[in-house]
Order: sequence, then structure tokens, then C-alpha cells
Amino acid sequence: MNTSDNKTSNENNASQSKILHLLKTRGELTAGQVAEILKMTSMGARQHLENMEHQGLLEHQFIAEGRGRPKKKWYLTRKAQSQFPNTHSALLVNLLGHIQQELGENALDNLITIREKEMRDSYQQQLAQFETVPEKLSKLAEIRTNEGYMAEVVEEDGQLFLVENNCPICSAATQCQQFCRSELSIFKQVLGCKIERTEYILEGARRCAYRVEA
Repeated sequence: MNTSDNKTSNENNASQSKILHLLKTRGELTAGQVAEILKMTSMGARQHLENMEHQGLLEHQFIAEGRGRPKKKWYLTRKAQSQFPNTHSALLVNLLGHIQQELGENALDNLITIREKEMRDSYQQQLAQFETVPEKLSKLAEIRTNEGYMAEVVEEDGQLFLVENNCPICSAATQCQQFCRSELSIFKQVLGCKIERTEYILEGARRCAYRVEA
């Protein structure tokens, strides 16, 4: 492969990575929306989307929105989802199963309690320099992103939301939902305010979202 081919391949890989991240954080989009957001031509966007479909990374469906023809919208497949951080999910699920089977449910509860305390102490230490809820929330989103949750702070209709576009422990949380309850408790404690989960991956949503009362 010559230098020109290498450059083209790298550019295609970079574009596909941007599309994967965009669909992960925004949900299903049309080719036109992808092109507009990523500043590429409509033809270029369609070519990338179709190539990624052939690779098994994307699928599409036609969705009717008001009058006119249904719109072709693209979304990530399970194969594409697996490319995002998952904290060695298979290994973690196996370990949880062994703990439950060999040591009992109480041992698993104790393990989650220890994890909750360690996370809470770590978060509180990192948030200590911030005074307001919005400041703390912004830092918490940064921390969670570094942990693989692809978190961001979103404001909608004057309300703040902590949005996590990825769950690196999803497989483990599916088997043991105490992880999710534990994390919600941690958020409430470190932010010092009322928080309500409004979207939940384990209930079929594409992301987890939390309404924060600042």
C-alpha cells in the first residue's frame, strides 16, 4: 500500500470513528444530519454509512415524521456498541456469578458496598474545590467520561441533566442491578441535591440520564 492509500485509509477510519461517536451520543440520525454535523458532503456521509453497514456496524430504518416520505435513519448495531469501553464485561460477569454461587448474596452486597464507599470518597475528594451544583456536575461528568461512561451535562428547558451515553459495566449491571442503585446513591451524596433517573439503558433506552435539581 502506497502513501496515498495509507492516507485515504486513515481518513476513512477517522471519519468512521467520528460517525460512531456521533450516533452513540446523539442516537439515530439521517445521512443529511450526519453530513451537517460532521461538516462533510451528503454523498460522503452516505458512502461512509453504507460502508459501515456492510461491516455490520450500522443498520437503518425508515421513520415517518409528519408529512412526506419516511426518513432513513441510521443507528449502531450490537457489534458497534462493543467497540466502546466495557470494562472487561465478560470477565466481570463471570466473577459476579462465582461470588454469588460460592460466597452467597451477602458477599456480593458487601463487595458493592465497598465499591460504593471507594467511589464516593474518590468523587468527593475530586469535587471538594467546587462550590455550586453546576460546577460539581461538570467535574463529575469529566470524571465519569474518564471512566468510560461518555458523560456530558445537558441543559433542557432550564433543567440540568447528567447524561451517560455509554455504560462500561452494562453486562454486570444487567446481572446485578445493585450497581445502578449504588451509583445513583453516590451521585446524590457527592452533589448534595435531589437527582432522578429519567432514562435507563437497562430499560431499553440508548443512554442513562439523570435530572439534577441545582
